Amino acid sequence: MRILPQMARVGKLSPCFFILIFMLKSLVGRPQSPTMVRYEFNRTAQKDVAAEVAGYADVAKQIIDLAVFGAAKNRSYGRLADFTDTIGNRVSGSLNLEMAIKYMYKAMMQDGLDVHLEPVKIPHWVRGKESAVMTLPRVKNLALLGLGSSVGTPPEGIEAEVLVVESFEELKRRASEAVGRIVVFNQPFVSYGTTVAYREYGASEASKFGAVATLIRSITPFSINSPHTGWQDYQDGVKRIPTACITMEDAELMSRIAQRGQRITVRLTMAAKTLPDADSYNTVAEIKGWQHPEQVVLLSGHLDSWDVGQGAMDDGGGAMISWEVLSLIKQLGLRPRRTMRTVLWTGEEQGGVGAQQYYNLHKVNLSNFDLVMESDMGTFSPVALQFTGSAEAQKVMEEVVKLLAPLNTTKLETHGEGTDISPWMQAGVPGASLHVADSRYFWFHHTEADTMTVQNPGDMNLCSALWAVVAYVVADLEDMLPR
Repeated sequence: MRILPQMARVGKLSPCFFILIFMLKSLVGRPQSPTMVRYEFNRTAQKDVAAEVAGYADVAKQIIDLAVFGAAKNRSYGRLADFTDTIGNRVSGSLNLEMAIKYMYKAMMQDGLDVHLEPVKIPHWVRGKESAVMTLPRVKNLALLGLGSSVGTPPEGIEAEVLVVESFEELKRRASEAVGRIVVFNQPFVSYGTTVAYREYGASEASKFGAVATLIRSITPFSINSPHTGWQDYQDGVKRIPTACITMEDAELMSRIAQRGQRITVRLTMAAKTLPDADSYNTVAEIKGWQHPEQVVLLSGHLDSWDVGQGAMDDGGGAMISWEVLSLIKQLGLRPRRTMRTVLWTGEEQGGVGAQQYYNLHKVNLSNFDLVMESDMGTFSPVALQFTGSAEAQKVMEEVVKLLAPLNTTKLETHGEGTDISPWMQAGVPGASLHVADSRYFWFHHTEADTMTVQNPGDMNLCSALWAVVAYVVADLEDMLPR
């Protein structure tokens, strides 16, 4: 530009001239399109957020030191052991679940937290006595667990010939053979998300072709003759037939026998029944924010479990670390800008029933929910934080996880997950979950083996520390996460 030399020949210059010169100099060589202006603004804002988050390094270290090395070391593990040893498993609608809610309400009140209960209705399915015996080509007891919401058999049971298939496609090809038979699904384990369809929909799919019951290979990559239970869904307009999971070993046994052309018969007896929905509660504890108490960072795990094992891994651990976060923050004398709220869900195993009712009640305040967090994949050694949110929120969280360097867990992955927080994420609220070293999770999932023996106190310390740092920093930042 040649403007400056020409202007230099002007005789008397006003102060406004020098302001104009400064502005023009700033434009030299820099195209100022709207895109460039936004880029410069965003880059500056990003630097400001990075600096703000970095300012929490000392606080993050205090939280980590207290949880991992200090007075709170092994506390979440101890609380979980006391809880599960006292209450046991906690299936939806049971007396045990009612006792568990009362236990946690009292314990968190004694911890000095602001606690209340929010009433909900949840399914009440009762397993009753159940058994399965292969009667041909030889007699063998089959280990099984009936599936949630299954109907029972007649009191005398059902004895029928077996049809073994490995997929829904094979079932359709052999539809004429399914009439009057017990269909055994011996599907290979691909992943939980893929293979669970056989547990959820196998009964109705087989019933469409005239089957009288289904026995489904447990949804697990590993077995020591241990059946896995879980929820299943009947399709409207399809006859409801009894359904249960059997072990990987027994499913493969019957598959081999069938491949030899031998006839197989099984006698199945199940006294399962569904009762009217039961009264229950989501258990809520919180530390109110000092500046924006109406804005919320929500942490959670579910308090209910299946009616086998202790429900220590699924999801006692997630519930305990979500409580532990509030204990750590309170113990350090910290008070965040926004409210930190822990919700222990009820009725998760039946499809997030309690959480959906919580969402229906609180969605009117959707804009005030800053971040929703759920731990429901075990509390093994943490690997990363999973996050769902806008690109701008992702950048903020990338800075937050840098504070986890003392835990060697600074990775941020996409796709936060959790049955209970999914309604919020679908509505646009940022969501986060724990990615842990969960390769063994589905070994114990929904079985008698889900006990305290699965848990490790050191791993729970690390999970508690990570959960607390993330929740506190996000709750205390000057601005909410961008949507």
